[in-house]
Amino acid sequence: MKVYGIKNCDTVKKALKWLSDNGFNPELQDYRVQGIDPQWLAEMADKFGWENLVNKRSTTWRNLDDSLKTDLNREKALSLLLEQPTLIKRPIVLDGDVALLGFNANDYEKAFR
Repeated sequence: MKVYGIKNCDTVKKALKWLSDNGFNPELQDYRVQGIDPQWLAEMADKFGWENLVNKRSTTWRNLDDSLKTDLNREKALSLLLEQPTLIKRPIVLDGDVALLGFNANDYEKAFR
């Protein structure tokens, strides 16, 4: 099981705690430490939809120049996410056939029970 995100993100911490409390031993891939593979990001965009990967509630998004936010398409979004990994909604949890974006305890319960 791999969890992708940023170590000091509160949502990532909640997901890791839930997983640990429920008997899982997830491995964290920290975007800031290990970086992001462009092919992996493209695969996540296919899996979740590129629109869902962009965290429009983040401080990073709010601080972006408006010109970067307008006319966003898949190519521009993926390029922006590679440049600014804190824009990626997190965590992304991958475990076999299970793929989760964000943290919702009910969704985790359904996926792992």
